[in-house]
Amino acid sequence: MATEKASKSEQVRSRLDHPVIDADGHIVELTPVLVDYVRQVGGTAMADRYGRPQSADRGDAGSYRAAGILGGMQERRDNWVPMGGWGAPKNTLDRATAAAPRLLAQRLDELGTDFAVLYPSQGLAAAAIDDAELRKVACRAYNTFAMDVTKEFADRMTPVATIPMHTPAEAVDELDHAIKTLGFKAVSLQASIRRPIPGRAASRLELFALDSDYDYDEVWAKCTELKVAPAFHSIVQGMGADSVSNYVYNHIGLLAVAHLTVCKALFMGGVTRRFPDLNFAFLEGGVAWASALYSDLFSHWEKRNGKAIRDLDPANLDGDLMMRLLREHGHERMVARAEEIRAFLERKPSREPPDDFAACGIERPEQIRDLFIPSFYFGCEGDDPTNAMAYNRSANPYGEALRTIFGSDIGHWDVVTMNEVLAEAYEMVERGAMTEADFRDYVFTNPVRLHAGVNPAFFKGTRVEDEVARLLAAGGRHGTAP
Repeated sequence: MATEKASKSEQVRSRLDHPVIDADGHIVELTPVLVDYVRQVGGTAMADRYGRPQSADRGDAGSYRAAGILGGMQERRDNWVPMGGWGAPKNTLDRATAAAPRLLAQRLDELGTDFAVLYPSQGLAAAAIDDAELRKVACRAYNTFAMDVTKEFADRMTPVATIPMHTPAEAVDELDHAIKTLGFKAVSLQASIRRPIPGRAASRLELFALDSDYDYDEVWAKCTELKVAPAFHSIVQGMGADSVSNYVYNHIGLLAVAHLTVCKALFMGGVTRRFPDLNFAFLEGGVAWASALYSDLFSHWEKRNGKAIRDLDPANLDGDLMMRLLREHGHERMVARAEEIRAFLERKPSREPPDDFAACGIERPEQIRDLFIPSFYFGCEGDDPTNAMAYNRSANPYGEALRTIFGSDIGHWDVVTMNEVLAEAYEMVERGAMTEADFRDYVFTNPVRLHAGVNPAFFKGTRVEDEVARLLAAGGRHGTAP
């Protein structure tokens, strides 16, 4: 039972009849230690390169952040380097807790957390370094570091490996090493890569599942083989609409935009159809964008599926009727150019009507639900009031709730006091925006579904092993847990 000295979050946890899984906490690396691991993996010369800015030609935010470079304003403008966050939480105990998993393990009960999944901080930027050789070494170094500092606390926490996605081969190589050699159970995939457009002074975003030069099915197949759920949680500045002077402008919607881009591609590219047993997570972007996407997919399919698209065929136009109406009601300039207008409108399309949903194999609208809801999980921080949108079953098609997962974001600037995060999340229940059952899904059922739905042994040997086993026995990946 909670006592008067218990934290607010500890008091909330004492009233719950289920565990709390933090699906998105963070390790905040101490750079000198991380550089030691870069030296261990790649040698002294590589460690020296890691300490310098990379690829300023495209203003690569990840590389600058990995190198710890802030830069003067003129330098930032010359290279159009997005403004990063300034400062760190003043709570020294919390800052040390984010850096030292041993201390975090001692404080998890105070945080109201039974088990924590810990993502990188600086390590996320490693996967965004343009220099391919340095990128691979930096990712390998971070992953070695993260497992070293957390492995003795595996009953209470698990680290997340950082995986570069510049090519499928690079991703597969690090997936194999992280899981088979180092023993990881969770991975974070790079969400955003800019590719140069040949012959043009421009670049494009890599979508992974649409219009790619590579077949990323190799990556999804490897994740399936290794029983690991791909999560997207990475540095995404440098996408184009960035400010060199205002971090708040850059931060608002930052991860939501990047994850919308990836999630749309995975769905429209048919990945959830081809890999129905693989779960995908999108961390720290909230769920508002996902609620809109889920609804938008239905409205677009209704009007642009393989059959309905034929209603938009320009050949359906009645040219004679169009001309008569224009002569009777059109502006004098329309009447004067009637024949030219007719020729313009009667041009034959350059291709057959497209079926943008062909890769999904959707023949009935409920198949959109079946390919979306069980496969996608959305990381939501406790202070985000839009979390309730996931559970607005009267608005979401087919009365569904989207699968949110609780992410504390401990260790980052937006968490002022670690031991109040769960209590802040529970305020949604106290305000009536979320039911107790919804909250259970948010902090327990959905995090279990995400990871154990792909790897049933994910929570084996942890404090929550028994509760997870009962949950899986009762519900399963697609079912409704009690």
